[in-house]
Formats: sequence, structure tokens, C-alpha cells
Amino acid sequence: MFLGHFGVALAAKAVAPRPALGTTVMAAQWADGLWPIFVLAGLEHVEIAPGATRVTPLDFVSYPYTHSLVADGAWAALFALVYGSLRKDWRGAAWLAALVLSHWVLDVIAHRPDMPTWPGGPKLGLGLWNSLAGSLIVELALFGIGAWIYARCAPARDRLGVILFASFLLVLVLLYLGSVFGPPPPSQQALAASALGGWVFVAWAYWIERHRATEPRATALA
Repeated sequence: MFLGHFGVALAAKAVAPRPALGTTVMAAQWADGLWPIFVLAGLEHVEIAPGATRVTPLDFVSYPYTHSLVADGAWAALFALVYGSLRKDWRGAAWLAALVLSHWVLDVIAHRPDMPTWPGGPKLGLGLWNSLAGSLIVELALFGIGAWIYARCAPARDRLGVILFASFLLVLVLLYLGSVFGPPPPSQQALAASALGGWVFVAWAYWIERHRATEPRATALA
């Protein structure tokens, strides 16, 4: 899953109005943000295996510290504790924990059975990636719905708010289509290094929200 994670981060503004968009994106992408660091450190492993699924040529051999249910539960608790302590917004903290955990749930839907429940434990996966059409429909639908919800909850305050948000959406869609229809990455290291670029979208999301009207948010969908 790729666009779907961003979709739930965008939609979270409707139920968690206080956390910034950058924070919700960080939470929803936390597992994928840490994953390339662990790969480059040699603690987790992925292989380039064209044909592994219809959607991705990646074989996720081992990623127990960033993508197991138990690990993501621990990361979710830590993320919520840090945010809640700093912002005194425990309702928002609970939703951010849910976003961190949502990454595992969405990946179980997309992946073949390679998502660990705990390090060394059983692996789950419903295999949506085995269907190209199904993957495109689900990813684009989640992303589109999330973008619509965020746009309703946080209308642009100025022209830059429109441009930043539209370009954010466009770049993500182009990157997703490029990963699906483009050539496989040349190596595990190159893949992990490029994946670190995902942190750019966290910063970009913070920038977007500086130019969006985020008050009042709770009634934006009414």
C-alpha cells in the first residue's frame, strides 16, 4: 500500500482536528519512514524479485521491527505518548496511534503473506497486490476520498494553499504509477535510499497546512 496510507492521513483531519497534516502523514507513514533506515543498517531485508506480485517486484524477506503488528503497536504507543505529552491533546494522540497501526492493517490487505504478527511469528497477507486492477481501484479510491475530506476540512486560505496541495497530490500519484508501471529498482540499497525521500512529504504536508484554514474543522463536513 502507498497512496492508501496518505489517504487515511488526509482523512484523519475530520476526526483529529488538532494534529497538523504533517503529523498525521508522519504517523500513517511511520513504518515506511523507519523501514529504509533499518534496511540500510542491515537489520531488515528486501529482495528485488520481478514477478513477485502483479503490482510490485519486491520480496519483503524480513521487516519485524517496522512492520510487525507487535512492533507497530509499540511504535503507536510511543508516538501517541510523545505527541500527547508535547501538545496535551490526548484525543489527537489516540487517533495518531490508530494511524500508526493503520499502516499494518492496510499492508496486510495489500501484501502477500509476508506481514509478521511479531518478530518470528506467523505472517499474514490478503494479496491485493496480486490484482493490478484491484490495487489501482483501492489505492486511488482511498487517496481520493482522503483528499476530498481534507479539502473540505481545511479549505485553502490563499493561492499557495491550492498549489501546494494540488502538487502534493499529483506528485504522489505520479510516484505511485511510476513504481507500478516503471522498471524495478536496481538494488536493495538503492531502493532504501530512495525510500528515505518519503520524509519530504512529511515536511511538505506541514507546509501545506500553513496555507489552509484549519479552524473550524469539526463542522467542515456538515
